[in-house]
Amino acid sequence: MIIRHKVWLENEGRVLFGEGRYELLKTVAECKSLNAAAKKLNMSYRAAWGRLKASEERLGIPLVVIESQKQGMHLTEQATALLEAFDQLEAEISSLIAERTKQLSFLCTPENDKKPEYSKRK
Repeated sequence: MIIRHKVWLENEGRVLFGEGRYELLKTVAECKSLNAAAKKLNMSYRAAWGRLKASEERLGIPLVVIESQKQGMHLTEQATALLEAFDQLEAEISSLIAERTKQLSFLCTPENDKKPEYSKRK
């Protein structure tokens, strides 16, 4: 048995940050380019730019800075802190889910695979 989960941050029904934007920022940090990051993640530059700008606007913090053509795009300190906080949140939730999975593992025992027998009313 496995418990599944997905975590994202939302405010007033609008996504602030989640797994997709996390991967986008991590890939921007790796590639030092939004265009290269978008290609690596199989998304359009426009979609990547839109998600990045939406998160910056909704969070109220800059996430990337463009140094120069040679140095490329870098994450801000706030973006790095956001990635670390999101990593910590995911780790804590994953730990809790692993614990709960163990607690609920009795549901998958062989005797629970049998269909319950119901008595018929007379």
